[in-house]
Amino acid sequence: MRVLVLGHGKTGKLVAEVAAEHGHSVHVLDAKENHNAAALTPPFVAGFDVVIDFTTPEAVLQNMKACLATGAKMVIGTTGWYDKLDEMKGLAERKGAGLLYGTNFSVGVQVMLQLAEAMGKALKDAGYTFAISETHHAAKLDAPSGTAISLAKAVGRVLDNDPPITSKREGDAAGLHVLTATGPFDRISLEHEAFSRRAFAEGAVQAAEWLSRKSGSFEFSEVFSEL
Repeated sequence: MRVLVLGHGKTGKLVAEVAAEHGHSVHVLDAKENHNAAALTPPFVAGFDVVIDFTTPEAVLQNMKACLATGAKMVIGTTGWYDKLDEMKGLAERKGAGLLYGTNFSVGVQVMLQLAEAMGKALKDAGYTFAISETHHAAKLDAPSGTAISLAKAVGRVLDNDPPITSKREGDAAGLHVLTATGPFDRISLEHEAFSRRAFAEGAVQAAEWLSRKSGSFEFSEVFSEL
């Protein structure tokens, strides 16, 4: 499979390495080479089976518009753009493209989201107050993280209101998310800590392999069990 990776940050570099380890041909474009999506011409994009984006909230929309317009298959690991989700899904549908997006490509996080919803259901009427804290590396641009927002929504669907989120940006933390339910007599915590970005990279590459055979729009949480 021919893979184009957009973004040469820490996660983008690792995604490229993992894709190569999976036996795929990999090409990487960094921000300087692809300013305002200028490099993503239709002939260039046509040379790849899947595009994986780990850029920035500012760059990802231009990248999606350029690639999806050609009918390309795109895996989007960048967050902070979901206010334009319906627009991008509509573009993918009109062009027969493939769009797979997610706030976190770690299978462990997806399991945490399922457990969070179950926790909310079990404690909804038991007098518990829910809260979320998340910690990421100092260079992460968006806060709260997309994963924390997904966690809040997973619980909020049950509680009818999203719990508050506290964000920290420090050091080189790969990602720590904690959901806490505090009751009158005890406290329950659900925690996921990433030791490295490897889990995200593996999930993104597996998602690209899956998407290469599909068209349409998909959220990673809906399809991760099929990978």
